[in-house]
Amino acid sequence: MGAVDEPPVKRPVTAEEAPPPGGAYSQAIQVGGFVFVSGQTPRDRERNIIDGSFKDQVRQVIENLEAVARAAGSTLADAVSVRVYLKDWGQFDEMDAVYREMFPEPRPARTTIQSNLPVDVEIEAIFWKANSGREVT
Repeated sequence: MGAVDEPPVKRPVTAEEAPPPGGAYSQAIQVGGFVFVSGQTPRDRERNIIDGSFKDQVRQVIENLEAVARAAGSTLADAVSVRVYLKDWGQFDEMDAVYREMFPEPRPARTTIQSNLPVDVEIEAIFWKANSGREVT
């Protein structure tokens, strides 16, 4: 009989450089070669919403995403899927401009949704951890 692969272990990821969760959830979960990062908002590490323009807020959200991904051994270049939630669809172009600056080519698959958020923007992402020893087929 051949060797049986062990099921991947599900483990929480914590990044001190990103705001802590505001509820009963993990900043991210790593399972197998994937890292599932919870939605990040334009908050600093003390969970205060940052001052600044909408573009500054988008930049902070992506920096928070990047901090959590880094804690799991990934980078923005490893993102394979992103969901963006916007309070005001009229800010799509501003969000997209910052997104283009921060996510390298090839950019991940993305869905953008208008939502009745208590903040202007929230972004969640799935990362492929390249050094996980498993290949995507």
